[in-house]
Amino acid sequence: MRRLTSILLLTLALTACGRTDRPTTPRARAEPLRPSTRENAQCQADLRREGVDYRELPPKDYGNGCGLYGAVQLTDIGVPVTGVTAMRCGAARAFAGWVRNAVAPAAYQILGSELARVEGMGTYACRNIVGTRGMGDRRSGHALANAVDIGGFVLKDGRRITILRDWSSPDPATQRFLQAIRTSACRRFGTVLTPNYNAAHRNHLHLEDDRARFCR
Repeated sequence: MRRLTSILLLTLALTACGRTDRPTTPRARAEPLRPSTRENAQCQADLRREGVDYRELPPKDYGNGCGLYGAVQLTDIGVPVTGVTAMRCGAARAFAGWVRNAVAPAAYQILGSELARVEGMGTYACRNIVGTRGMGDRRSGHALANAVDIGGFVLKDGRRITILRDWSSPDPATQRFLQAIRTSACRRFGTVLTPNYNAAHRNHLHLEDDRARFCR
């Protein structure tokens, strides 16, 4: 009975993350406030407590709604990560927790191999949202280093799982792995965009720390 209850709870969690009654586009929202000195100090303390190595970056206003505020450069989260530069501390904290406590365990438990590397596709970029009509000239979360794009994962047995090639993989284990890490990301980040959202995200997961509660 206890096992059956756990299975039902897991099913409900997966269903809730993929609900279709959510809006088809992220809600328009004001530019995220710059983190306070107190918030930033707490975030960095959280990183240190979790054994995450990082380098604090000075604030930088690039103009036109772009800049780095409360940003860090992750240097060691326990798993090598490529293609990731400046990240707002809150996004870095969520990302490190996701890789260490969701992606790595799922790789081992579902795919039978330890995680060797995460392949990022960028963090900071001074640009607008792309691929979605009706967003106008609204800046992307990347313009404030508040988002990270992930394109793939390399396992220690040599396998490489990519979002572009494997999101619709016929292999059941690969599908379970990708859906498991997506579900976890939806709990840790405000906005999670996948190939299910639009063609602009066909090759990556967009993970943003914005409290929007949008998972697609």
